[in-house]
Amino acid sequence: MQSFQIVLTALAIPAVTAFAPSTTKGSSTTTTLNAGKTYMNGWSPEDSTTKFCYGLPGSVDPFKDFDPFGFVERADLVQMKAYRESETTHGRVAMLAFLGLIITEQPFSFHPLFDTAGKDIGPAIRHLDEVRASTPFFFELLAVAIGAAEFARSIRGWESPGNAELDILKEGYYPGDVGFDPFGLKPDNFEEFSVMSTKELNNGRLAMLGVAGIVAQELIDGKEIFVHLGLAPDTFDPTSLPVTF
Repeated sequence: MQSFQIVLTALAIPAVTAFAPSTTKGSSTTTTLNAGKTYMNGWSPEDSTTKFCYGLPGSVDPFKDFDPFGFVERADLVQMKAYRESETTHGRVAMLAFLGLIITEQPFSFHPLFDTAGKDIGPAIRHLDEVRASTPFFFELLAVAIGAAEFARSIRGWESPGNAELDILKEGYYPGDVGFDPFGLKPDNFEEFSVMSTKELNNGRLAMLGVAGIVAQELIDGKEIFVHLGLAPDTFDPTSLPVTF
């Protein structure tokens, strides 16, 4: 039970930090919008008193303008962009995590990076035990890859800490647009971009909830999610892993 509480707390931290108020003030306590100045992807911030989230995409029925704790209402433009950057990034990570959870467990057991010799290594929340035992250097490579990605993101969109204006993101940076579009799918006008961005946000939000649910369920009964649902055979032997709980 203690482990379950610890993991749930860890899962909650990104979600809370994504929407928690900043400890520093933005460049303007009373938000000033640069009328006529076009931001990235065709978005021009609108007055927050007339447009939810300064006109950013993501507000959809049936919970249009969903802000039960009033974070959007209290945020200036600088903070609002930081909120959206956090939500977009967490959503993308969660979508990848959800895919990884599903395909590496029964009945798929697809492990493109590691040879499990046909052995069922159990719930995805335990797979790092096996990875550490079989390929210990993988974690060092993973840390370097994540660090490189985060460094590139910070250089592209984030202001230097302690800048005179106390901005978080660069003025002309659209939250979440790290320039990664290998298939050229990003539309060239804001109307179409808004639709695509809203779809990404909704999928990311669903993925964050889905990953949290799967992790919680596997911590409770120690079974893969499809095994728990009765859709796959339970062939996992916990004693076969290098770390036994």
